[in-house]
Amino acid sequence: MFSPLPLLRRMRHGMTLGVRVLATDPAGRLLLVRHTYVSGWHFPGGGVDLGETAEQAARRELREEANVEAEGPLTISGCYFNPLVGGRDHVVLYRTAALVIGPRPERNLEIVAADFFPPDDLPSDTSPATLRRIAEWQGAPPSDRW
Repeated sequence: MFSPLPLLRRMRHGMTLGVRVLATDPAGRLLLVRHTYVSGWHFPGGGVDLGETAEQAARRELREEANVEAEGPLTISGCYFNPLVGGRDHVVLYRTAALVIGPRPERNLEIVAADFFPPDDLPSDTSPATLRRIAEWQGAPPSDRW
């Protein structure tokens, strides 16, 4: 017999999942992107699409937002709760340094710019969450909040 309770529970308690990628080039510079729909510089990333794994989404976002391909497996750096997006959003952060870097993409409907920056010379409007993840990458204690 069909019960609507699991479906209702999922609708009421569903979780959203996003990905971000902390990618470094051979010089140790960090890849950041600037979106059209949110202020500041962020790691490349976005939502995981239906039927897509988190790693597939991370690789897709690198290609779409920065024209960068990750070679080899991505490393999961952490999974973070993002209370600012509906109270049920989580972000998986991947890391990679094995990159094939294409030409910087031109501005489009989603991306204003994508570029690599030295960790000690980031844009002044780098997002707070991105700065926290960079600090953790450099040895600061980790948090479970995006």
